[in-house]
Amino acid sequence: MAELNVNGKKYKVDVDLDTPLLWVIREQIGLTGTKYGCGVGVCGACTVLFEGQAIRSCSLPVSAAVGKKIETIESLEKNGQLSKVQKAWVDKQVPQCGYCQSGMVMATTALLRNNPKPTDAQIDAAVTNICRCGTFQEVRAAIHAVSKA
Repeated sequence: MAELNVNGKKYKVDVDLDTPLLWVIREQIGLTGTKYGCGVGVCGACTVLFEGQAIRSCSLPVSAAVGKKIETIESLEKNGQLSKVQKAWVDKQVPQCGYCQSGMVMATTALLRNNPKPTDAQIDAAVTNICRCGTFQEVRAAIHAVSKA
């Protein structure tokens, strides 16, 4: 049994403590915005915020998450309003297939909380998620739009 703090709510989950956080978020808690991609922490589709930092939830065991603050894509929308990052994603038409986008949005959210005016090099260093559709230029444009707002 583990107790997790996900999006400000406490969840008691009965899982093996070696279970990847991704599967607990999706299957036990029911928050499916966080996606499975590669399963080895490379692609970033499963990115969530862990104590404010972007991490790959597919490679983090639940045991490491106990007592920590976890934020998923579902936490960003408040009272029916998209976050600034989500709004920029829509305005700049970032997604194509969209599969990787929740992870991209979470990585970007972490970046902008720590560095509100990043350079292209800082964006490239912080947002290492893989987008098979190649929307990296649109991602940068959206991030710069949030920075200027």
